[in-house]
Amino acid sequence: MLPRRRDCLAGAAALLLGGAAGAAEPGLYRRGNDADPETLDPHKSSTVAEAHILRDLYEGLLTYDNRGAIIPGAAELWTLSEDARTYTFALRGDGRWSNGDPVVAEDFVFSLRRILKPETAAKYAEVLFPIRNAAAVNRGEVPGDALGVAAPDPRTVVIALGEPTPYFLELLTHQTAIPVHRASVERFGDTFTRPGNLVSNGPYRLRDLVPNDRITLEVNPHHRDAAQIAIPRVAFIPTPDLASAVRRFAAGEVDSLADLPGDQMDSLKSRFGPQVVLGPALGVYALAFNTRKKPFDDPRLRRALSLVIDREFLASAVWGETMAPAYSLCPAGLDHYGTPPETPGRDALPIDNEAEALRLVREAGFGPGGRPLTIEYRFNTTDNNRNTAISVAEMWRGLGIETRFVYTDAKTHFAHLRDGGDFDVARMSWIADYSDPQNFLFLLSSTNDGMNVGRYANAGYDALLAAAAAERDLARRAGLLAEAEGILMRDLPWLPLMHYRSKALIAPRLHGYQPNLRNAAPTRFLRLDA
Repeated sequence: MLPRRRDCLAGAAALLLGGAAGAAEPGLYRRGNDADPETLDPHKSSTVAEAHILRDLYEGLLTYDNRGAIIPGAAELWTLSEDARTYTFALRGDGRWSNGDPVVAEDFVFSLRRILKPETAAKYAEVLFPIRNAAAVNRGEVPGDALGVAAPDPRTVVIALGEPTPYFLELLTHQTAIPVHRASVERFGDTFTRPGNLVSNGPYRLRDLVPNDRITLEVNPHHRDAAQIAIPRVAFIPTPDLASAVRRFAAGEVDSLADLPGDQMDSLKSRFGPQVVLGPALGVYALAFNTRKKPFDDPRLRRALSLVIDREFLASAVWGETMAPAYSLCPAGLDHYGTPPETPGRDALPIDNEAEALRLVREAGFGPGGRPLTIEYRFNTTDNNRNTAISVAEMWRGLGIETRFVYTDAKTHFAHLRDGGDFDVARMSWIADYSDPQNFLFLLSSTNDGMNVGRYANAGYDALLAAAAAERDLARRAGLLAEAEGILMRDLPWLPLMHYRSKALIAPRLHGYQPNLRNAAPTRFLRLDA
C-alpha cells in the first residue's frame, strides 16, 4: 500500500508543478534518488542520496565533473609545499553565494572548524582527520582555532596536514569539506537548511522540499556558470521501492534512476535496451554485527555465518550481476593498494564449508545439539535488500539458525544504527569517497562512532591504521593497510557480501550521463531535450 500512496502523492505533486503525472515539464529534470535525505546540512550528512543533492547545492574547493574527474571548484588553482604537508588554494574572484554574498576564504575556515567541533556531532568528521589537529579538535582536546586551516586574505585558503596524505585533494570534493553560509547558520541554527533559509554556493539553490516526495532545486543565478547550465530545475525524487520506481520510469514520471532491482535485470535490458547503463563503482555491501552484544561478540559465530553465504548467488541471481561477490572489505581497483586480503571460503562452495561452519557454531554454543539462536536482521527497505535478507536467512537456516527481519526506510534505519540503537545484524553499505583503501578501513576504527555501528575495537588494528597514516612510502603504507584488512577478515565485524557496480536507467531525453567510479553525475553537466 505504501508504494501506491507514494505514487499518488508524486502524481499530485506533478500536477502542482505544472503538468500531469508522466508529462515531462520543459526544463525540469526529474531525478530518481536512492532515499529521502536525513539532512541537507553537509556537515551532518552521511549518505549517497544526500551527496547527490549536496553536489548540486554546494561547491567545495574542488569538485567532480560528470566523468568523475576532480576539477577546480571554488578554488581556481592550488600549490603544495615541498614537504607535502601544506596546500594553498586561490579562490575564484567571482565566487558567490545564492544570496549574492561573495565566497571568501573565511567561509572555509568557519566551515571546517564547524564540522570538526564536537558539538556538531558530524558523522563523517573523521574524513578530515588528515588536517593538522583535526582529531584533537573533534575530541574537544584543543580549541577550534588550533585546526590547521587559515585565511591569510579573502581569496587564500591554507590547509596544513599532520602527515602527507596522497588522497587529500579528493577529500576536498566530499560533503565534509563543503562550506556553509556563516550568517545563515548563526541566524537560523539547525533550521538553516529549510527552503527560504538555505544559502548555498553551488550551481543550484533550494526551491522547495516536500518530505518523502521531492526536493526541487533551481539554478543559482549568482553562480559563475549560471548562463551555461542547461537544466534550469531538478527535482530529486526518493525511489527506495525499486519496482515502483521502474514503473514510474516506464510511465515517463522520472528521467533517471540511480538504482535498479537486480532480479529484474534481464527484463529491464530487454524492455529498455541502451537506457540501462551499467558501470564501475567503488563500494561494499556488508552486514554489520553488534560486537557489543552476545553472542555476536564471538568471532567464531561470525565466521560461521560468513562461510555458508553463497555470494555468487546473491550477486547473480538476486542482483542480476549488477554486483560482484565480495570476500574482502576493500574492492579491487583502489589506488595505492594491491590485492585485498580475503576472508576464508572462496575456494569452496558454501555447501562444502557447512561442516566447518557447523563446528564453529557448536563451539560458540549454538546450532544442532546446542542452544537455539534467532538473529534479528535489520535492513532499509528496497526490493534488492529484502531479497538479499530472505536469501541470507535461508542460507543460515542450514546451521539451525532462525532469522527475523526488522525493516524501515533508509533514514530511520541509518539513524537508528548511528544513534547507538540495539541490533543483532544490520545491513550496511559504503561507497568510496576517494579511491584509497583507507576510505574503507577507517570505517572499523574504534574511534569512528558514526560508521562503526557495532562498536568493533581492536588495538592492533587501530595501531596499523595509525602507522599507515604516518608512512610516506606508498608501498610500505599499502603493506600496513593490507595487514590491517587481514585482521578484519579474520574478525569479521562487518561481513562483506558484495561489491557494487553502478546501474542506472537513463531516459532518452537526458544527455551527458557518464558512468564512473565516483558515481558522480552533477546536474550542471547534463542537459535535457526541449
